[in-house]
Amino acid sequence: MTDWIQRWKDGKIGWHRDQVNSKLIEFIDCLQLNRGDTVFVPLCGKSADMIYLLEQGFKVIGVELSQLAIEQFFDENNLTYTACQLDRLTAYQGKNIALYCGDYFALDHSVLKSVSAVYDRAALIALPIDLRAKYVQHLYSIISKDCRVLLLTLNYPQSQMGGPPFAVNKDEVVSLFSKGFECQQLQCFNDIKNEPKFLRAGVEFIEKATYCLRKTGE
Repeated sequence: MTDWIQRWKDGKIGWHRDQVNSKLIEFIDCLQLNRGDTVFVPLCGKSADMIYLLEQGFKVIGVELSQLAIEQFFDENNLTYTACQLDRLTAYQGKNIALYCGDYFALDHSVLKSVSAVYDRAALIALPIDLRAKYVQHLYSIISKDCRVLLLTLNYPQSQMGGPPFAVNKDEVVSLFSKGFECQQLQCFNDIKNEPKFLRAGVEFIEKATYCLRKTGE
């Protein structure tokens, strides 16, 4: 994971977008949120999507490995914050937002007990295959029953280009979330024409999929 920290230091953050993700805007209603509800954003970086969530009247909790990413988020959006050291995480707290710096797997349910929904734009697909099941199992353990998840994934011929982002197809999503979650695919389409990096690499297709999940177990 130290590679991610170095990428932030070197400014090699090709996954970051300055614009709000259109799929969050299009499908946010599937999360069935009310104003004042809290949304958890794993591996949040300095995503503009968190500003969008705040502007909709929601609270945000995020977790991010890079201290630089968190500090840039607050500074670039002119948000004041305080920082305090917890056990294995550092909490950066601003108005209606708390970003935890450290290992995602260090989070426990006590931090996320107020969370009504999860927004995963680039967390699952950032992880290699040997960590994805662990990621989902930990997510299950730290969110409450009936918590909903808006999940965005990519699928492409992994043999034609290495990750991250890694290819995660529908079968894998269904398998990963088969225990304790309801899973519905909302959309899936080939968007290779809008992915010049993949086109240059000779990738045949890139499917972008959106899912809505709900934790059904305790």
